Amino acid sequence: MVSLADVPGAVMDDRGLRHVGSPVAEQRRLASGSALAPLGDRRVISVGGEDRRSWLDSLSSQALTHLAPGVSTELLILDPQGRVEHAAAVVDDGETMWLLVDASDVEALATWLTRMRFRLRVEVRDRSDDLVVVGGTRAAVETLRTVAPVWVDPWPAVSPGGWAYARVEPHPGAERDWAEAIVDAEEFGRVLDGAVRGEIALSGLDAVEALRVAAWRPRVGVDADERLLPHEMDWLRTAVHLSKGCYRGQETVAKVHNLGHPPRRVVALQLDGSDNVLPARGDAVRAGDIVIGAITSVAVHHEEGPIALALVKRTAPEGVPLVVDTADGPLAAAAETVVPADAGATASIPRMPRLGRRRAAE
Repeated sequence: MVSLADVPGAVMDDRGLRHVGSPVAEQRRLASGSALAPLGDRRVISVGGEDRRSWLDSLSSQALTHLAPGVSTELLILDPQGRVEHAAAVVDDGETMWLLVDASDVEALATWLTRMRFRLRVEVRDRSDDLVVVGGTRAAVETLRTVAPVWVDPWPAVSPGGWAYARVEPHPGAERDWAEAIVDAEEFGRVLDGAVRGEIALSGLDAVEALRVAAWRPRVGVDADERLLPHEMDWLRTAVHLSKGCYRGQETVAKVHNLGHPPRRVVALQLDGSDNVLPARGDAVRAGDIVIGAITSVAVHHEEGPIALALVKRTAPEGVPLVVDTADGPLAAAAETVVPADAGATASIPRMPRLGRRRAAE
C-alpha cells in the first residue's frame, strides 16, 4: 500500500504532508479546485445517539438542537470564564453528529465529552484510527466517496445568531471556498494511488494554512492560548449563537459583547519580505519600544506574500508601523484591523471599504 511519503516531491513532518515541492503553486491549485489536501493535522470524533444534538447544544456555544442533516456549522467549548477550551467543525447526517477537530485537541475533547455524557443517550467515539480528513474546495472534495456529509466552512458569511466585528468590506474571507471531507482508509488509499500515478494533484498543509491566514480564519490549535475569548478572534462570526440557551461561559460572552470590550484583538499583518525572514508563533509584536502582543499564525501567501495574524492589546495603537521580534532580528510589519478597539459594547457599526494593504517595506 502506498503512503504520503511515496508521492513525488512529498515533504513530511509530524503533522503530515507539508508540501510537494512548491507551496505557492499548491495554493493556487488548491484555491482553484484542482488539488486536494490531506489534512494530517485534523481528526474526527463521532457523536451518536438520540440526545446528541440537544446534549451538544447544552454544552457548547452553538445552537444545535434543530441542526438539519447536512448543514455545516462550528462550535466552541468554553470554560466558566468564557475562554476557549475546544473547537470543532460540525455536520450531522441524521443519525450521527460528526466533529472535525485539530489533532492537538482531539484527545482532550473526546475525553471531556465522554465524561459529560451522564445518563443521556449519546455515544462519543474518537475515529482517528480509521478515518481521514481531506480538504479542498467544495467541488473538489465532493468527488470523494465520504462516510459523512461534507463540512463546508461557514466563514464566508455571518452565521445565524452570530456577530461580525470586522468592519472591512469585502471581508477577505467572503470568497473562501473551503470544505473538509471524511473518508475511510480505502478511499484515502485511492487518492494516494492517484497522486503517485500523477492523476490527482495534492497540496500540503503549508498551502492550507496560507489560505486560512489570508481569510483571517481562526484555528484553535494555532491561534488560541489559555485565555482566549472568542470575541478576540472575531469568532462570534460563525461559532457563537448569541441568543441560544444557557451554556458554560455564556455569561462572559454576553457581558463582553453587550457591556464591555475584549481585552485583546486580532490584527492581520503584512510582513516585510525583503530578507526572507518569517516570525514564529509567539514572537513579540512591538509599536516602537512597547510590546503590544504576539504572533499566532504565519504564512507566505501566493498573492499577498508573507502574512500573519497577531493578538494585540485592545489599546494598541492603530495606523502605526509595527515591528516583530524574530530569532533573526526585527521585522517590519503593517497592520490591518480585524477586531476594532471598540468591539463589544457597540450597536450596528458601518462597514468600511477594504483598502489594499500597505507593504511594510514601503
